[in-house]
Amino acid sequence: MAKLYSRKRGKSSSKKHLKPEEIKTSSVKKKEIIDLIKELANKGMTEAQIGLVLKTKHDIPSVKATVGKRISQILKEEGVERKYPSDLLDLIKKAVKLRRHSKENKKDKHNNRNLLLIESKIKRLVRYYRGNKLPDKWKYDSETAELLVK
Repeated sequence: MAKLYSRKRGKSSSKKHLKPEEIKTSSVKKKEIIDLIKELANKGMTEAQIGLVLKTKHDIPSVKATVGKRISQILKEEGVERKYPSDLLDLIKKAVKLRRHSKENKKDKHNNRNLLLIESKIKRLVRYYRGNKLPDKWKYDSETAELLVK
């Protein structure tokens, strides 16, 4: 998501460029990679965490380059898909933390503004995901968000 409330340009159409040597370095087979992804997802890791573990511990530079599919596509095919998208959950966790902080520190104006910006991002993402990954009637509510994160 672009930086809406700052004067920076963002990273429009940035792509990850891999050299052919980097793709061939992983000696792990496709089936083994899919099994690893499934195992890590069952442990409760997000797609980003799974990609990081595969990159650092198993020397797989890019899952898409070796398998031909993204991690989220593999999880969807294997039936291990999450109920809520990970980017939405991360924003909700951030909003819950900021809401707790603002209850303790009522004069923190910067925090209150950041909370408003994050909640507007959440509402935009909910509009984007509604119907596909979220139910049609799903709505963000700050009181129920704490229960969702726990």
